[in-house]
Amino acid sequence: MKIAIIILNWNGRHLLEKFLPVVLEHSAEQAAVYVADNASTDDSVAFLGENFPQVKIISNSTNGGYAKGYNEALQHVNEELFILMNSDIATSPGWLEPIIEAFKVNPNLGAAQPKILDLKRPDYFEYAGAGGGFIDSFGYPFCRGRLFETLEKDEGQYNDTLPVFWASGACLAIRRTAFYDAGGLDETFFAHQEEIDLCWRVQALGYAVYHIGSSSVYHLGGATLEQMNPQKTYLNFRNGLMLLLKNVHGLQVYPIIFFRMCLDGIAALKFLAEGKPKHSYAILRAHFSFYAKIPETLSLRRKTPKLKTYSTTFSIVWKYFVLGKKYYTDIF
Repeated sequence: MKIAIIILNWNGRHLLEKFLPVVLEHSAEQAAVYVADNASTDDSVAFLGENFPQVKIISNSTNGGYAKGYNEALQHVNEELFILMNSDIATSPGWLEPIIEAFKVNPNLGAAQPKILDLKRPDYFEYAGAGGGFIDSFGYPFCRGRLFETLEKDEGQYNDTLPVFWASGACLAIRRTAFYDAGGLDETFFAHQEEIDLCWRVQALGYAVYHIGSSSVYHLGGATLEQMNPQKTYLNFRNGLMLLLKNVHGLQVYPIIFFRMCLDGIAALKFLAEGKPKHSYAILRAHFSFYAKIPETLSLRRKTPKLKTYSTTFSIVWKYFVLGKKYYTDIF
């Protein structure tokens, strides 16, 4: 099986300098390594050419975000297995072998992620993916090892390999055929939750999505947008609504979206009470942007394969904020 690691870069020369040597040390014997540059205005491309001649450079014409950036770059990649990797990921020795083996032994495996730990606190799970992702009935994402802002300590509790609903875009292994069968990443998302949308479609086509706990990587996080950046809040809330409208099966989608929007309103009030008015405004902007995108999203909905069931819990918001259940193991 031919493997390609594709690192998307935008003005991240400092991240490439720090993390790329580690990736090459742990991966170059098994995989071709690409850097897809999203029209950087720093000296990223020149730096790569001078210091990493073994890395293949793909130059995108514009900064189209995560989705468009990868869609354009992957047209130049011919390997059987894509590993889409953030530029702030530090791999560990032997991380790649369990992933390759999982795809070799299971031809139905469409996408997977390793265990994702926090580079700043290596004993803890990292926000973007942790031990594999799920969503509740209203589209709020959560992970084994991470519910909202609560991160679990890694004590080997998620060293297993098992199906999950979504694999993190921070380090997403996806079979080439599954990526293109599902239609690639949805560029209307720009960034955030586009991997959930992709994994949803991959599963609707009959592929499996897995967490592979015998493989570990470490994520710095916040290298592009800090966790509490209002723009991140805007994208997450807007894209969450788009995710539901596009993918939820049947007429149930409309009451689900209505209730989700009510919950979003409560979140906006909570931000306001916490003295974070920019985040409240970000949620308001997210809703108006969603309204503007309804015709486009409905058009995509008609073309999108559906799953009849997608959630493993009714409301993670209720369980976390009202019942006080802070850990994945408290919920299931």
